[in-house]
Amino acid sequence: MGGVTSSMAAKLAFFPPNPPSYKLVADEMTGLLLLSTFPHRENVEILKLPTRKGTEVVAMYIRHPMATSTLLYSHGNAADLGQMYELFVELSIHLRVNLMGYDYSGYGQSSGKPSEQHTYADIEAVYKCMEEGYGAKQEDIILYGQSVGSGPTLDLAARLPHLRAVVLHSPILSGLRVMYPVKKSYWFDIYKNIDKIQLVDCPVLVIHGTADEVVDCSHGKQLWELSKEKYEPLWLKGGNHCDLEHHPEYIRHLKKFVSTVEKPPSQRYTGSRRRSTDQQLEKLKNQSNYAEKLRVSFDQVERSRRSVDCCLEKSRKSVDHQLERGRKSVDRIRTG
Repeated sequence: MGGVTSSMAAKLAFFPPNPPSYKLVADEMTGLLLLSTFPHRENVEILKLPTRKGTEVVAMYIRHPMATSTLLYSHGNAADLGQMYELFVELSIHLRVNLMGYDYSGYGQSSGKPSEQHTYADIEAVYKCMEEGYGAKQEDIILYGQSVGSGPTLDLAARLPHLRAVVLHSPILSGLRVMYPVKKSYWFDIYKNIDKIQLVDCPVLVIHGTADEVVDCSHGKQLWELSKEKYEPLWLKGGNHCDLEHHPEYIRHLKKFVSTVEKPPSQRYTGSRRRSTDQQLEKLKNQSNYAEKLRVSFDQVERSRRSVDCCLEKSRKSVDHQLERGRKSVDRIRTG
């Protein structure tokens, strides 16, 4: 029964480009693998990686000379590496990161058929290659999941406690919740991100368009609310499901996020923490202002008291002097 349900879910959930947007070719000079529609770049490598499910996935690795982080990008549903190639190159340049992208089983020139379990095996194979082939450390890796890619991204993130960060781009709460507003997770549902997000220990950035007609923006907002370590989200006004990269705020916010998570943890202030800290500072400022007002008021009272005491002292001395003069006058009369 589970296999039948999984097959039905796969038919509803996965839409690989048909035909694929590229072919794999070998460079005549070097013998290296290339995507047919793109020339060889010195900093780009194309690989075929075996998975524990017996398939081979195509991946591309982009090096950046100044990188301190590596982005592992799981793309959206109706895309493959040929369609993502230029964006991946641009992201590597603008964010100053190494970037690893891949096609799920059954996508592009990756073998096999797409399924939830295959995507989990796919991302594991890519992550293993990053560690063993390129020396990437868990704490230097940022997982990036777009749309259906949020599924394998969060599944892996929930099992890696020392990740640098996670980016969720137009993410889904679960496969079933995209179609129906169910209130609980069912055994036959796929990509139960709503349950896995609470197991992620690193900073989480959520990006979602407010006019998304494929995955409602409420999915992104709920995942952000459930995140342990929230970073200031990006709700792109008027943004749809497949055009967020064209908004200027997208790359600016992403650059700011990467810059923040590359700092030591003690120097980070992510979204909710920053607001909490700002509120505490504002409260302390208000308390300080109140205390200053009280101090000024007390100083004024003290000055007034001193002024009154001074006047009373002068009056007392004046009265004493007059009484003394009167007493002396009476004494002269008596003695006269």
